[in-house]
Amino acid sequence: MKVDAFLRQKGSFVATIRAEESLRAAVRELTARNIGALVVSPDGRVVEGIVSERDIVRIIAEQGAAGLARPVADCMTREVVFAKPSETIDTILARMTDRRIRHLPVCVDDRLMGIVSIGDLVKAKIAEAEAEAESLRAYIAAA
Repeated sequence: MKVDAFLRQKGSFVATIRAEESLRAAVRELTARNIGALVVSPDGRVVEGIVSERDIVRIIAEQGAAGLARPVADCMTREVVFAKPSETIDTILARMTDRRIRHLPVCVDDRLMGIVSIGDLVKAKIAEAEAEAESLRAYIAAA
């Protein structure tokens, strides 16, 4: 399965936050949406970075709760790794595993089109394997 087909099933909504917002605001948004990362964007289309739970935990470890007053820009990952809609889930999973990344924004011509998480992709691969196994069981039963 390719990323674009996956996004058609999952949806293309991406939770974003502006770089000048506080980490406290980011924590509230992550909690409210029950997600692990926010794309940092001024307009929901251009990607300036990504901020994850891991980034926020690092700031808290260094500065305590006072670190939550800092802007997202201070701890976001600026060198974002992207996925393209034409790539396969297997390719994206390998990239995520190699780089120890859990969230990849999907972009076309530098425009944000969606986001995939490693959890989303593993769930899709399990569903694919289960469908294949069921198909094989049905084939064997019919033979």
